[in-house]
Amino acid sequence: MEIREAVADDWAAIWPFFQEIITARETYAYDPSLTFEQAEAMWMSPSSSPLARTTVAIAAEGKVLGSANMYPNRPGPGAHVASASFMVDAAARGQGAGRALCQDMIDWAARTGFRSIQFNAVVESNTTAVKLWQSLGFDIIGTVPEAFLSPSHGYVGLHVMHRPL
Repeated sequence: MEIREAVADDWAAIWPFFQEIITARETYAYDPSLTFEQAEAMWMSPSSSPLARTTVAIAAEGKVLGSANMYPNRPGPGAHVASASFMVDAAARGQGAGRALCQDMIDWAARTGFRSIQFNAVVESNTTAVKLWQSLGFDIIGTVPEAFLSPSHGYVGLHVMHRPL
């Protein structure tokens, strides 16, 4: 598996699993009615910061398995803390793409001079992601109760997760 910077042509391969994930309404608080173009603008250009970056995990045969975008969590005085979002195609889950994308993001954040990483809204019922982030050194530093409405779990909390660099 290779992790590389995403290029514009990658969006056509990202969109199907991006759309599937947001319309499921289980792990992202994104508007499920986002159009192809709106989603592309948001995912492929995640921030106006020159530090913003979008990556893809590519299988040996060239298939896009997942994608991540990363950026300063806040502007100005908060720009020393990084954040990111990750999506993996359902057919590729359990193959290490999420871990590889996150490890690449951690390495990027450290190289770029960020002091820490904060994930602002990890759905607590997304236990696979929570366990993965914890295995990569993230701690749950707080949970906003009932901040997310999951179709299968009802109202669940959103974790704020943090990792120093």
